[in-house]
Amino acid sequence: MEFMTLDELPVDEIYVLDTETTGLYGAPRDVVVDVGITKVSLRKGIVEDAYSSVLGYDVSQWDEYRRTAWIFENTDMTLEMVENAPDAMGVIEEVRRLLKGKNVTTYNIRYDLDQFLYQEPWNMRGLFTQCNDIMLAAMDVCKLPSQYYGREYRFPKLDYAYEHIVEGDPAGIHGKQDHRALSDARMASYLMIKMFRDKTYKPLFS
Repeated sequence: MEFMTLDELPVDEIYVLDTETTGLYGAPRDVVVDVGITKVSLRKGIVEDAYSSVLGYDVSQWDEYRRTAWIFENTDMTLEMVENAPDAMGVIEEVRRLLKGKNVTTYNIRYDLDQFLYQEPWNMRGLFTQCNDIMLAAMDVCKLPSQYYGREYRFPKLDYAYEHIVEGDPAGIHGKQDHRALSDARMASYLMIKMFRDKTYKPLFS
């Protein structure tokens, strides 16, 4: 993989997105309940909060699987927050407007984009330029041995990659990931910046 100087960089501004959902199955069984987006300048190494919202649903219509999702059992997020949040479709439209025509990536594209944002009701495939997956770059840096799927290395969790690659704590997590979308997007953003500077992350596909 060839890397370039800052002056040769074809893309500077990248939006880093994170979602929190009701589960790992993807749409339509699961839904996004929290979305956070940062705007990153790779040249300047600056991370700015761009968007954050809980998505509102009528949780009285949810089955037990959704109502007892991991996100509600292990974070500060509650069913009441979802019930009182802005309508999900309104949030989706705001995110679509924000990201249209932009450069976008996540920590785990297969999850955030392929299983959710490229599916109904988001329908965001082709709306923006998809940049390289931050997680896949971190996998090659962390080099955690894998015994599964025929891969040499396994995917590192975001908190592990952040702790082992990023210097200091620019995302301000104070040693504990809170698993909320905007906070996780900040962690992934600083991770991307550090790997880009270390020439282990290339924003665009070759």
